[in-house]
Amino acid sequence: MNPIVAFVVVMAVWTVSEFVARKTKSLLSSLFVASLIFLVGFLSGIFPEDLLASSSLLALAGVVVGFIIVHLGTVISLDDFKKQWKTFLIGFSTVIGIGIALWVAGLIFGGRISGAAEDGYAQALDFVVAGTGALSGGTISVIIVQEAALGVALTSIAVFPVLIAALQGLVGFPLTSLILRKEAARLRDEYRAGNLEAPAAPDEQAASASLLPAAFQNTPGTLFVVGLVVLAALGINNLTDGVLNTFVVALIFGIALRAFKVFKPSVLAGIDAFGLMMLAIMILVFGPLATVEPADVKALAFPLFLAFVFGVAGIVGFSALVGKLVGYSIPMSVAIGLTSLYGFPGTMILSQEAAKGAGETPEEVAAIENSILPKMIVAGFSTVTITSVIVTSIIAGRIGN
Repeated sequence: MNPIVAFVVVMAVWTVSEFVARKTKSLLSSLFVASLIFLVGFLSGIFPEDLLASSSLLALAGVVVGFIIVHLGTVISLDDFKKQWKTFLIGFSTVIGIGIALWVAGLIFGGRISGAAEDGYAQALDFVVAGTGALSGGTISVIIVQEAALGVALTSIAVFPVLIAALQGLVGFPLTSLILRKEAARLRDEYRAGNLEAPAAPDEQAASASLLPAAFQNTPGTLFVVGLVVLAALGINNLTDGVLNTFVVALIFGIALRAFKVFKPSVLAGIDAFGLMMLAIMILVFGPLATVEPADVKALAFPLFLAFVFGVAGIVGFSALVGKLVGYSIPMSVAIGLTSLYGFPGTMILSQEAAKGAGETPEEVAAIENSILPKMIVAGFSTVTITSVIVTSIIAGRIGN
């Protein structure tokens, strides 16, 4: 497809999605609307499969996603990060909840989804393992499941997590948007009652303070320095064979470099390229939709239905219970749990949309976002990037046994 035409089409879809989100005050999130448009477009053949790749945004996103994560690390102060142990605990419990719920589904409906090895799958437990890894994790978890499934020639099990990864945003985005709207409305009322503090107004001098020389504080200089940090994170990932994930290390580097005043808060804010970088990483969310085949969805429709129904039930039950125990509101707890269905950048976009939808003044929006955003960012990393990869690595060996 012509690259310029592809770029224009993608921007048109995102423009419509943003418009709908504003008109509905984020009841229909821009991510959900865009996902729906892309899914219908790809399934109907209106959009060619190479649309996103031809737009060059996917390639750009692959380069800059680490930059944005370093930036997020500089948005969250070290003190804020320390306070998020409760969020991490809820995220961890969510992954366990998904596994238990799918195991129950396997016990109840196993006879209807099990077959012979020559049919491409062997037993309900294979779907439980594959579903747990895919629902709670991102690309790495899906790859782990695929390798285990293909190693024992279970082709349907290899396809199953790919379909979940492609479709789970359609479930996670609207649910999270609805729940975060309730939490944002509660926080707005707390702010008006004087029970929620607005974020401290940034000291302009402190906000711009950085130990970097002036030559590195313009657009190319900032991108150069942040790029070096991303390369360092990638190097640590490679040295540890992925045990220390690139994006987790990048986030930690961002937090640390802000704490030591090497980077200013929100290091990429204000540079000329930031807006395009954000648009590019949003496109990462829609990439898997281009690979969805109607025949695969039809063949695995029942296991997919069970995975989402029981998986979401496990998320809601475990996150609400643990959240209540650590003192979080139920909507905030469930929203944290639902991050396992999509991770970053959805965690950031949905938080910002909820704050803008509930807040009626810039001060209210800032207070709401300051309460929600750090929890959602940490939640996405605790579920998708850390806990899910560990759990999936442990249980993937059960496929085919």
